Amino acid sequence: MSILKDIRVIDCSIAMAGPFAAQRLGDMGADVIKVEPTSGEWQRHAAAGGATGNQINVSFLSLNRNKRSLAIDLKAAEGKTVLIDLVRGADVFLQNYRPGVAERLGVDYATLSAINPRLIYISMSGYGEDGPYRSYPGQDLLLQGMSGAMLSAGAEGEPPAPAGQYLVDAITAYSAFEGALAALFHRERTGEGQLVQVNMLDAITTIQMQELSVFTVGGKPQTRSAERHAHSYIRAPYGVFSTRDGYITLAMASLRKLGEVLDDPFFADMDEEKDGWTQRDAIFARLKEHLPTRDSADWLAIFRAADIWAGPVYGYADLIDDPQIRHNGTFVEYDHPTEGRVKTPGFPIRFSRTPSTVTRGAPLVGEHSADVLREIGRSDDEIAQLVESGVVRQHG
Repeated sequence: MSILKDIRVIDCSIAMAGPFAAQRLGDMGADVIKVEPTSGEWQRHAAAGGATGNQINVSFLSLNRNKRSLAIDLKAAEGKTVLIDLVRGADVFLQNYRPGVAERLGVDYATLSAINPRLIYISMSGYGEDGPYRSYPGQDLLLQGMSGAMLSAGAEGEPPAPAGQYLVDAITAYSAFEGALAALFHRERTGEGQLVQVNMLDAITTIQMQELSVFTVGGKPQTRSAERHAHSYIRAPYGVFSTRDGYITLAMASLRKLGEVLDDPFFADMDEEKDGWTQRDAIFARLKEHLPTRDSADWLAIFRAADIWAGPVYGYADLIDDPQIRHNGTFVEYDHPTEGRVKTPGFPIRFSRTPSTVTRGAPLVGEHSADVLREIGRSDDEIAQLVESGVVRQHG
């Protein structure tokens, strides 16, 4: 029997992170109903790497197996009624709308949990449900640049190196999947549903557990060597660009808007899907001419005002001091018996009923051996014998 047999999931998500998480639940046997517009989720029609597929494009195929599709118009009253009826018998509801959209549609947690108190509601966002960045676009490359990870690869003096996959989307998907499973387990014990919040910024930050702890605890800066140690599938512009004082990321910007902002007729007649692929080098070269004329902060303000997707490229020092990171409480601190005050990435999932806490730091070798052995019925004499023989190590 599949582990999630008879678990019903309503998947109202789009793009990668949400569908990937819901697909994982489907892979484990859940009945996943993908609720999408009557025109189909946009990713059905968006080419990946120029691969258009036959009728369904490859990105959609890769993220939506083990699902049934329900195509409805949620803006229509009848469509809303269908969804509400689904919610009454559902176990998990998953969405990655921009903050505020679920409330406008009337499918927010407060509304749906009143209808079905056993519902586990997974809400995914780019930077958090609130805070200074709540309305910023949660796009993979932008979050990679902000995470500090780009400066952990490549050679000294080279531009920051993005990952060759949609890393932040994948990590966020796994966080949502993990949160859904944990909340289902909690419900088995208590009968209670709950709200589970996951955001991309915390997910990509906390997955760098070792690297960031080397920086925050060990005090070692990100120093790249002289030689390289470390998507060709997305149209230009998509990458890291030098500015007058550093670097920024640009992701899939409107070429028309770029031309207007830069006052450059080069972009005026470009077709984004055609020229964005065939003229990638020329577009990159043109941006290399423009962007070094201003500081990063200036460009970010200009691009955000024009709704052009852009973001900073952080090192770890910038990341840990960022206002959204501080607002989210992304890092936790605790006292350790041998390491002193420890600051390290925390747990990226927010449970409304069962919040995570740090009850103890990293244990010493064998610190709890005796306690655990007693819990499974071993006597003190047996424990002593096991320790003496070297089978068990007990600290202290």
